[in-house]
Amino acid sequence: MSGHEITLVVNGVARRVSVPARRLLSDCLRHDLGLTGTHVGCEHGVCGCCTVLLDGEPVRSCLTFAVTVDGQEITTVEGLAGPDGMSAVQRAFAECHGLQCGFCTPGFLCTVTALLRENPAPTEEEVVEGVSGNLCRCTGYQNIIKAVHRAADLMAEES
Repeated sequence: MSGHEITLVVNGVARRVSVPARRLLSDCLRHDLGLTGTHVGCEHGVCGCCTVLLDGEPVRSCLTFAVTVDGQEITTVEGLAGPDGMSAVQRAFAECHGLQCGFCTPGFLCTVTALLRENPAPTEEEVVEGVSGNLCRCTGYQNIIKAVHRAADLMAEES
């Protein structure tokens, strides 16, 4: 099986990798680049565990072929933290207990990061709609929703 040479800018670093044409972005990130923070749950794009940011927009990496994103910028959960530590979204999820088993957390963190970049002060309904594409089997969503509002507050304080 021949590989396709692609360059991905992952978490700010250009990474060159050879992948088969049908390699999923989630598999490329996890197996080829060693970034195991991106989780694979349903493998059908339903659960949102594999969500990463592609040029700033949330995408399902389990539905995206790696060769189709050659040259684009990808942010995984490993790239959300700044040089000073956790991002506001990560801090809020920890502070508000917005995670339990943690399996869905990377997808939520990427989704919420994009949501708050687009809408820094979402209403309750906008938060519910914004995270509706991510499934969690543990939390019941109340603390996730609290975490989104807390992250919005933290981001407002930082600016």
